[in-house]
Parts: sequence; structure tokens; C-alpha cells
Amino acid sequence: MLASFHIFVREALLFVALGILLCSLDDLFIDAVWIGRSLWRRLTVYRRHTRATAESVRRADPGVIAIFVPAWDEGDIVGAMLRRLTATLDYPRYRVFVGVYPNDPVTLAAVRGVGDRRIETVVCTRPGPTTKADCLNHLWRALVDWEDATGVAAKAVVLHDAEDVVHPQELWVHDALIPRFAMVQLPVLPLPDPTSRWVSGHYLDEFAESHMKDLVVREALGAALPSAGVASGIERAILGRIAAAAGGAPFDAASLTEDYELGHRIRAFGGRAALVRIRSGADRVIVATQEHFPATFAAAVRQKSRWLTGIALAGWDRLGWPGGAADRYMLLRDRKALVAAALTMAGYAVVGLVAVDTALVAAATRATPGLVVPPLAAGWLAPLVIFNAAMLAWRLVLRAGFTTHAYGWHEGLRAIPRAIVSNLVNAAAAWVACNRYGAMLQRGDALAWEKTAHRFPGSPGGGDR
Repeated sequence: MLASFHIFVREALLFVALGILLCSLDDLFIDAVWIGRSLWRRLTVYRRHTRATAESVRRADPGVIAIFVPAWDEGDIVGAMLRRLTATLDYPRYRVFVGVYPNDPVTLAAVRGVGDRRIETVVCTRPGPTTKADCLNHLWRALVDWEDATGVAAKAVVLHDAEDVVHPQELWVHDALIPRFAMVQLPVLPLPDPTSRWVSGHYLDEFAESHMKDLVVREALGAALPSAGVASGIERAILGRIAAAAGGAPFDAASLTEDYELGHRIRAFGGRAALVRIRSGADRVIVATQEHFPATFAAAVRQKSRWLTGIALAGWDRLGWPGGAADRYMLLRDRKALVAAALTMAGYAVVGLVAVDTALVAAATRATPGLVVPPLAAGWLAPLVIFNAAMLAWRLVLRAGFTTHAYGWHEGLRAIPRAIVSNLVNAAAAWVACNRYGAMLQRGDALAWEKTAHRFPGSPGGGDR
């Protein structure tokens, strides 16, 4: 019995170790590209040129920028967000288009209550919730109507959500880099939540690493850059071309992750995208959008399961494998999230099995003197396990470094144990996503806006529901 269990544990360890090795080599390649690119830019570009700031890139003739804010059931926060936005944005020419629904009177009243002439309230034709993309398409049509009525052409469209804390200099950066780039993505920085250091806090770690390394490498390799859905500036002209090819709707209303797919559609239309990290000369902070993320485990799983369903499952069906080698490689990385989550849970299970096996072997050798049991990690499995352990340590150190850079060393230290929370949330989200997608295929369910309950700093309500 002990021999059979020992063999089973060894085979399980081998299987998981090989899977982790493949994922580790994939991640190590991304790390190597990021390190090489960072060193090259530090030794060449930044030695020859002074780093730009949001103020130094200002143009003398700024274009008109439209800000799209889709809002379903955001009555608690959208008013405060819009008041802060219009009071702090340091940009002379912009128009805010806010999408609301006829059966959401609280949100509608909150938007109209702001009373700013730069805000256009757009009531969707159908009761909500539809999809976020459907609401964005209503905002697009409202922009086109506004342009026709005023004779003013927008230069770009910037996407935001009702919970976003927008940097005052943001629009100057979009204005400076569009149309050189068809899409400009600014960083997204989750706001620390003192009441949820672990669940909400794990978003700090993931976004810091993603927006400081992963998306940078994606752009460096020449792959399509997905929009984050907020702080994304898109050239008005390319949105018009996408809309013309899609019957007047640039955002696919049948998509759960319209922002992710939009980046690929922009690439398909020949547009270049850039992730831009630039500081403001006034406060020396990164020009980025900040927002609260879910503070409870259930809310985080609900949000991430929607992301996984749209990107790794429905996105596979909808997008296929377009583009060149770099695009396909990055699509593979996006879609391996489900496998990685399962592999992580298998790794935790194997650690438990190894602990049980070790205890059983110790008890058996005490009870039977002279009993020889071969070690679990015999032969080449031993260096494989050591290599994987070293890669795990490297990953934790790297993540802690990114979090420290963005939020300070206190959060950086928390990032190491917080990796366990991240793994548990991602595994639960992967399970929910697979079940949800299977049910969608079986029953043919219509898509609806399964939104996350949002919070805005200083606003009452808006907690996770």
C-alpha cells in the first residue's frame, strides 16, 4: 500500500513539475526581454534624451477629445466621479459622454445633477443591463451626432469607468501621441484598500507587474496591445473605420471583454498601440488612472471569471489566432491562464501529498528497521524540483519589486504572501469561468452586463455587493 502511494506521489510530482517548468520558461523569456529592453533604453535612449513629462509634450493646438463613460447602476458614485473629473482635468477641449439606461433613474439623476455643460447624457434605447459594448456603441453614435451638429471633429476617444480617478494631465498625453499611435494606453494603478489588504491588495501586485513589465514586453515584441478599458485613448479616425466595417458599431456588443478585443481589432486595421509611462512634472507621479478593485473574495472571483470567460474562452472562439508569431504567442499566454490556475492548485495538492508521503515513509522506516524507500525526487527529478523552486523565488522577488516601485516597501513585502491569495482567486475564477462558458454554450444564454459593484474615494455606498 505504501509503495503504491509512494509511486503515485512521485508520478504526480513529476507531472506537475514538468508543467511548472514549461510555465517557468515562458515567464523567464518575458523577464529576459524586459530586462534586456530596460537596460538598452537606460544605456542609450535615456542617456541621449531627457525624459519627457506630461507638461513637456503639450501641443499648442490641442484637439478635441471625447471621454466615454458607460454607467449601469452607478448612481452611488458617478456624480462624484464626474465632478472630480471636470474640476481637475487640466485640458481645454474635451467632451464627456456618459451612457445611462432608461430603467436606471438613480444613475440618470446623478449624471444630470452634475450640471456641467461639457457632459452629454446619453440614454440607451433599451433597458439595462445590456452589454458594456452596447452602451459604448450608443456613446459612439452620440459623438457622431454631436460632431455633425457642431461641425467639430474629435481627435480621439478616451475610455473610462464610473469609478476612475483620472490624472489631471491625462488628456495632454493622449493628445500628444495620437495619431502617431492609434491607441495609447496609460497605466492603471489599483488604489490600496486598508480594509482589504489581501483580496483587494493582490490587484496591486498583478497590475504593477502587468503594466510595468508584461505589457511593455508585449509592445516590444510587436504584438497587439489590448486595451485596459480605462485610460485608453483611441484615434477617432481608426474607430470610424472599425465602425464603418461593423455596421456603425465599433464595439462588439456580443463580447464580454470588448476592451481586450478592441486592441486586436485596432491591430487588424493597421493601427499601432503604445503603453506610455510618463510622469507629471508638477507632482512627479506617473500619469495613470486609479480605482478601487473588489474587496471580497466572491467579488474578485466574479470579476476575474468574467475576464477569463471573455479572454481565454469566448475570445478563443471569437478571435482565433490572428497575426504573426508574436501575436499568437501572446494570445497563447493570455489563454494559458486557465491551465496555469489548474496547475497551481495541482502544485498545492502535490505539496500536501509529499508531506503525507514523507510522514508515512518516516513511520514505516521506524516500524521496519532496514526498510529502504527510494526518494521521491530521485535522478533528474531532483534538479527539476530545485529549478522550479528557484523560479518560484525569482517570481516572488520580481513581483515584490514591482509592487515596491509602485506602492512602497510595505506593500512590496505583502506581495510575497499575497501571491497565495492571488492564486486562490485565479483558480476559483478559472473554475467559475469554465462552468459559466459551458452553460452559455449549452443553453445559448444572451450576454448581459455582469458588472462589478464599484467604489469611488469619498463617496457613500458603492461597496462590493
